[in-house]
Amino acid sequence: MYLQHFGLREPPFSLTPDTSFFFACDSYQEALNTLLVAARNGEGFIKITGEVGNGKTLLCRKFLATLNQGEQATTPIGTQDQASEAPKAPRFVTAYIPNPYLEPRSLLLALAEELRVPLEPEADQHLLLKGLTRALLGCARNGQRALVCLDEAQAMPLESLEVLRLLTNLETEKRKLLQVVLFGQSELDERLRHHSVRQLRQRISFQYQLQGLRRDELERYLHHRLEVAGFSGEALFNSAAVGKLHRITGGTPRLVNIIAHKALMLAFSEGGKQVSSRHIRDAGTDTPEVRRDWLPLALTLTGVAVALSLLVAWMVLR
Repeated sequence: MYLQHFGLREPPFSLTPDTSFFFACDSYQEALNTLLVAARNGEGFIKITGEVGNGKTLLCRKFLATLNQGEQATTPIGTQDQASEAPKAPRFVTAYIPNPYLEPRSLLLALAEELRVPLEPEADQHLLLKGLTRALLGCARNGQRALVCLDEAQAMPLESLEVLRLLTNLETEKRKLLQVVLFGQSELDERLRHHSVRQLRQRISFQYQLQGLRRDELERYLHHRLEVAGFSGEALFNSAAVGKLHRITGGTPRLVNIIAHKALMLAFSEGGKQVSSRHIRDAGTDTPEVRRDWLPLALTLTGVAVALSLLVAWMVLR
């Protein structure tokens, strides 16, 4: 591996959504701010969408880690430590469902497990809803807020979305008992346009569309991840390499990580200390989703050839 060669403690471009590598580009920071403001205001539904590979899962984990400012609730929902002083910011009890492709009863069981609500596994849907409702009311009485994040929400069955809506119907005179954050691909918007979930669609009070990294952000993104991984030298990716990387990935973080990792391996195999545009080009040759930035050049050359042919033909026919 190239870690020792480049003076790194750990792989800088792993695909695992590690929050220590979170890079607050404009789009990520705006999305995180939107989530935090909406959650602390007690909004019912929040929606974050983005194309494949734009870092929705990493953003979700960063949001959950930031929500309580390092004071994540560890007690079961509806309980309270009487000896502790009430914090100024609301305390959140959170649930994370990474795969919401679950029918309604399974979804309720997953929520109960995540929120540490004691329920009988054999309970029917009515009893599950009743138990969760009781727990959410206890949570509100103790000054806690319950929030659930659902990743890959575009895969969620419409019936399960409706069950979530019914849970968010529960409210005190001041706020909702359960807040829901939906993270999903653009297909989530298509799913929410279905007539049967129009009531849920109307209750989405905050939403944000994640974008890829800009060219100037990409350079800082690479530097940030390398620095977190222990790199302390000069620029490891030269300017041409960064430009090439942005052109073929469109600034999609997952593709950036894949190509950057391969490019480091290529530079290491040659004994080099810097990644060039050639390494980026070669790293992208066996990555199906990258853009082939030779296409504009090919089209340009074709256009020039056609123009020259027409010019020659015109001169012959004069």
